[in-house]
Amino acid sequence: MKHFVLTGATGGIGRAIVERILAGGDRATLLVYPGLTALPPEWAGNPALTVIPCDMADYAAYEPHDTADLFLHLAWAGTTGADRDNTAVQADNIRYTLDAVRLASRFGCTAFLGTGSQAEYGPVSAPLTPETPAFPTGGYGIAKLAAGQLSRLLAGQLGMRHVWVRILSVYGPGDADVTLIKYLIRTLHDGGEPELTPCGQIWDYLYVTDAARAILAALESGRDGAVYPIGSGEGRPLSDFVRDIRDVVAPGAPLGFGKKAYYPHQPMFLTADLTALCADTGFTPAVSFREGIRKICEAMYG
Repeated sequence: MKHFVLTGATGGIGRAIVERILAGGDRATLLVYPGLTALPPEWAGNPALTVIPCDMADYAAYEPHDTADLFLHLAWAGTTGADRDNTAVQADNIRYTLDAVRLASRFGCTAFLGTGSQAEYGPVSAPLTPETPAFPTGGYGIAKLAAGQLSRLLAGQLGMRHVWVRILSVYGPGDADVTLIKYLIRTLHDGGEPELTPCGQIWDYLYVTDAARAILAALESGRDGAVYPIGSGEGRPLSDFVRDIRDVVAPGAPLGFGKKAYYPHQPMFLTADLTALCADTGFTPAVSFREGIRKICEAMYG
């Protein structure tokens, strides 16, 4: 039985990771935001789960009462809106990541995995690999890149294996209603015509349970110092994904391509190259895009 420590476990990816840890017969200690008023009901009373209210600002002072094997850091503030370029918020995130590495060491963990973002790369025109140069253009991406590099340095100094993953577009039932996929499903289900950009960008979607598998595989088997882009490895025009959603939810329904302009600074190419991740960990995606959309529809409408 392995003992995992997780931060940020109440998000969509975090919950999927916890479910997979428990399904494997392992234990997990979850450091959660103290202000949370509700946790998943299936977590209540589970002897394999320990839930500890602990804000990111408290990582530096927290003293564990147990030992653990593997540490997974998902928590991050300022992921949306103006806070993505709020330098004070993003600088705190870097500090909290380093505090998490030290906390992992106090737990006695042998490995630390931090979750970065495709935003670390900046604009690209080819599939993302561990060797793709990183030139982030926004505060969020800059902070993620700095956190990954500094946490790697600190983990090495503390004798821990370090892995950093850069997550692309993960989707699942727990997504916010403002996401493109949820907007499309809801609009088409209600008989409407979605208003869309031309949707010509090349994109890469990975279902949340596959993302959880990929991250855990990287944590357990990834090479020390490795950086792994996390996606499906299948880049297609976004318009193809839109048609897949239409064909699942409302076959034949009209789609309003071109009714909206692209957002300013819209990325036009986002695809992961999984060669290194698959070679090092054996991971391969299991859920097709259409299957993932069906799962979301079942969760939304039964």
